[in-house]
Amino acid sequence: MSKEKKDNLIIKLIFGVIAGLVIGLYSNESVIGIIQTVKFVLGQVISFTVPLIILGFIAPAITKMKSNASKMLGVMLMLAYLSSLGAAIFSMISGYAIIPMLNIVTSVDGLRELPEMIFKLNIPPVLSVMSALVLSLFLGLAIVWTNSKKLEAALDEFNNVILAIVYRIIIPILPVFIATTFASLAYEGSITKQLPIFLKVVLIVLVGHFIWLAILYSIGGAVSKQNPISLLKFYGPAYLTAVGTMSSAATLPVALSCAKKSKVLDDDIANFAIPLGATVHLCGSVLTEVFFVMTVSQVLYGTLPAMGTMVLFIVLLGIFAIGAPGVPGGTVMASLGIISSVLGFDDTGIALMLTIFALQDSFGTACNVVGDGALALILNGIFKNKKKESVV
Repeated sequence: MSKEKKDNLIIKLIFGVIAGLVIGLYSNESVIGIIQTVKFVLGQVISFTVPLIILGFIAPAITKMKSNASKMLGVMLMLAYLSSLGAAIFSMISGYAIIPMLNIVTSVDGLRELPEMIFKLNIPPVLSVMSALVLSLFLGLAIVWTNSKKLEAALDEFNNVILAIVYRIIIPILPVFIATTFASLAYEGSITKQLPIFLKVVLIVLVGHFIWLAILYSIGGAVSKQNPISLLKFYGPAYLTAVGTMSSAATLPVALSCAKKSKVLDDDIANFAIPLGATVHLCGSVLTEVFFVMTVSQVLYGTLPAMGTMVLFIVLLGIFAIGAPGVPGGTVMASLGIISSVLGFDDTGIALMLTIFALQDSFGTACNVVGDGALALILNGIFKNKKKESVV
């Protein structure tokens, strides 16, 4: 997606939040009844597409791995997963420590009761979320094992079809869905108590990004026996480009250029690791999502998710992130199913997640992009040494 379209989406999302707040504050019961109905239908449409997104992105991603099916690929994928998992665990521990200190108001006196919907249009998904995930894994692996060219091509076509659905249906209805959600919250009267909390949370998450990058680069320096600052100091343009474009793919040429300016990275490893990392490494987005789901749970449901539930969520989230679609809020879009099924979020919770995630998406992407350099540094330490050993 182009920078202009992405910027346009952010403007629409912000407008959706503002319009929803204004409409909710000044609407009567009849209008809110209509808004509730629209919100429910749009929520059903989004839920319907979730298993299709999982199948349409994860299965083709697996089939594409075979062209580079080498030990380096396996190590890079494992590093990407471990980085996302580590970021998620760091975020979860921080959430349990920080969120209870934010004095979040979960029940506000004098709330108005939401009116009944005019009608309900149920649109059940064709597959459950877990069925879609398992089918994606099995189908992708089996196609690689059997070298089925026709099915691989069909999956690529299916990926394009689902991407078109996301761009032409889901992305355009998101601002409306978010507007209806905030209208309902404003009508109830609780939103004025909740908005300041989300502003605080965004700032906390930004600090978390920098802490995680420091950890990643420290590990990279230790494994490669190089000074990580020798690479990190060149990443400023890539960070700013990612903030502007909100796209790892759009930032890729700049990120590659930054990585190659450093003499600590082997060119071949940089050419391999940076583009692959742009596809599968989403540590910043995962860190953000974990902290946000815990905050939304506290705001809407009055409690943080249980530790066991969160552990299951972050293990699955790491897998979903590797196959996440490259659209605004792609990580959260790909994981909507586990947000609802594992954490038990309703439509309001999902809408809040989509909103606050989208409003900081550029910084999460920037963390992902800069983090790719750290993984390349680790890979460099492992495989460059092996190259030297083989020469000796």
